[in-house]
Amino acid sequence: MAVAVRGGRGGSGGGSALASGLRGFFSYRVFVSAMFTLLFLATLSVLFSSHPSAHHHDSITGNAYVHRTFLALNSDPLKTRLDLIYKQANDHMVLVNAYAAYARKLKLDISKQLRLFDDLAREITDLGLKPSYRTSLLESDGPVDEDVLRQFEKDVKDKVKTARLMVAEAKESYDNQLKIQKLKDTIFAVNELLIKAKKNGAFASLIAAKSTPKSLHCLAMRLMEERIAHPEKYTDDEPKPEFEDPSLYHYALFSDNVIAVSVVVNSAVKNAEEPWKHVFHVVTDKMNLAAMKVWFKMRPVEGGAHVEVKSIEDYPLLNSSYVPVLRQLESINLQKFYFENRAENATKDVNNMKFRNPKYLLMLNHLRFYLPEMFPRLHRILFLDDDVVVQKDLTALWRIDMDGKVNGAVETCFGSFHRYAQYLNFSHPLIREKFNPKACAWAYGMNIFDLDAWRREKSTERYHYWQNLNEDRTLWKLGTLPPGLITFYSTTKSLDKSWHVLGLGYNPSVSMDEISKAAVIHFNGNMKPWLDIAMNQFKHLWTKYIDSEMEFVQMCNFGL
Repeated sequence: MAVAVRGGRGGSGGGSALASGLRGFFSYRVFVSAMFTLLFLATLSVLFSSHPSAHHHDSITGNAYVHRTFLALNSDPLKTRLDLIYKQANDHMVLVNAYAAYARKLKLDISKQLRLFDDLAREITDLGLKPSYRTSLLESDGPVDEDVLRQFEKDVKDKVKTARLMVAEAKESYDNQLKIQKLKDTIFAVNELLIKAKKNGAFASLIAAKSTPKSLHCLAMRLMEERIAHPEKYTDDEPKPEFEDPSLYHYALFSDNVIAVSVVVNSAVKNAEEPWKHVFHVVTDKMNLAAMKVWFKMRPVEGGAHVEVKSIEDYPLLNSSYVPVLRQLESINLQKFYFENRAENATKDVNNMKFRNPKYLLMLNHLRFYLPEMFPRLHRILFLDDDVVVQKDLTALWRIDMDGKVNGAVETCFGSFHRYAQYLNFSHPLIREKFNPKACAWAYGMNIFDLDAWRREKSTERYHYWQNLNEDRTLWKLGTLPPGLITFYSTTKSLDKSWHVLGLGYNPSVSMDEISKAAVIHFNGNMKPWLDIAMNQFKHLWTKYIDSEMEFVQMCNFGL
């Protein structure tokens, strides 16, 4: 019983404590609610109180807007719609004012764009000040007139639309990040167009360079017509003893271009001090032999200089059993590579197409490796390309001490450019073992050859050895310079650069001062002087040696 009584008392005490706690908790909630109510009433009193400002109409409109917003929370839904329209107009007015301010900062005060921004901001502001809208919508505590609201909304949307269009047009001028991005995009696009234009230009230039101009074809046909019409005038003469006289100055020219050969011969003769001592050995292909002979019959060289015209077929030793290039031309794989029109052979890669040009295997280009066999009685001979012009007397070249070297040439390297590494495949072990990749390259086009040293060094045999190894084109790409660099490696004497200035067929930056001091200028490159793509600043150096009085030259319209 005692335990039960004690327990009952304890239970009664616990209930009193709980009731006391609940009373305290609810008293605290009443207190907090009262404080939030007071804070809310204070906020409302601030919102509804008047605050004068510098811009009276903005203050009135703002107070009316706050008052209307509060009423809209529990009244007319049209007023909520009005609030949204008003806020949209106000936001765009602020945006337009911001752009106008930025325009002023950029000193565009007199620009049409700034005036448009100012006018539009004023028009948006004036909408809120318009009496019909202000009394019926913005300052009215009564119900909103839906027709007036609809007209107000229409006017606001028109201004907002205008503002958005203006901002969209002006954004590029004011948004620096957008301007930078647009500039980057423009640079990228222009660069892509530039790369494409360069490729197309180089491709077109290559086609133009390797095609026969109408004027050249016309001249060859006219000369052939003359030969057929008057065969009695163009019988072959007996060989002159001067053609084998080693005491004279001998030149070798290998070409199928009649007008180009005539310019080389004319320029050399006109600048020679003793032209009667100069002998020109012109070798061409069978198709152009008659035209070349007729030219020099009709237009004998001035000053008593001697010209011998022959074809490749006049040298019986130049056959496929002796010449590797001719033997390689009989290869089925090589013929497919150059002459078969297949998809894998089609390319717009200028460099690849350049080396697919079969002219690099033409025997006319490789005759330069057989000079001792072609002219067995001569000791020295000057090799000239058909795209050169001689500007000074060249006889001093025959008196140069060659120091036992075979080839006298002007070196073309400077810095890391035009070294052996650019012409030969040094990933091939044979090339890597035999040659120095940093060795200086030299130019074909004006080369004085010591034929006695050539025979002693067995340079032709050396050329044959390497040309046979390169049948699969793994040692070098096609052309005559790489095998020339190999053949005359360590047997080339460097000549003064004034003897031979290159680049007039591709480099517009060759200085006229350098050109005027040169003994021979070379139009190497695609822009040959007889083509329409020739560089005009250099073309006159070539055309002044054309025999413009020759009737066929006039008839074939060489553009002189």
